[in-house]
Amino acid sequence: MTRALLIVDVQNDFTEGGALGVDGGGAVAEGVTAFVRRTSGAYSVVVASRDWHDDGNSNGGHFADGEPDFMDTWPRHCVAGTPGADYHPALDASLVDVHVRKGQGVPAYSLFEGTTDDGASATAALVDRGVTEVDVVGIATDHCVRATALDAIEHGLHVRILTDLVAGVAPEPSAAALAEIAHHGGLLETSSVVAGPSAD
Repeated sequence: MTRALLIVDVQNDFTEGGALGVDGGGAVAEGVTAFVRRTSGAYSVVVASRDWHDDGNSNGGHFADGEPDFMDTWPRHCVAGTPGADYHPALDASLVDVHVRKGQGVPAYSLFEGTTDDGASATAALVDRGVTEVDVVGIATDHCVRATALDAIEHGLHVRILTDLVAGVAPEPSAAALAEIAHHGGLLETSSVVAGPSAD
């Protein structure tokens, strides 16, 4: 089995003080960096996604024209090239092998909707490396982490969510998202168990 780590949207605008900041986002950034360093060599590839939205348009209705409903429409966030779209400084981007940008003019939640720096799909980046299993971490549990995990399962990958390395917008929908992922076959695990002696 070949395993990848998928780091979802650990960006300034999704962490404390950002346009759509969630509580615990900064701790996720720190925790993911520590985890990747601790598990060096355990993953065939580390992939990180970022929202990377266009400036000057609604990105297919993703940016609200007026009051956002926080389901389909949102305040402006993660505009390409702005500090809000940058990785959180506590996430060591040098540990990332493949960078994925998603959005770019259209609504996008799942890492699998993005493209790599060389224009390939995220799916192709994993297939090319023979990945069959993925661990998913990042922000936000109830939105982009959920979408990424469910897409991974749909693509036939074995999925684990590292529950101490995700942060959600709100407790109830985050718990519901984790339950939904588990219902579809995803495993819920902690990073301490994965990084232990039995980690592959």
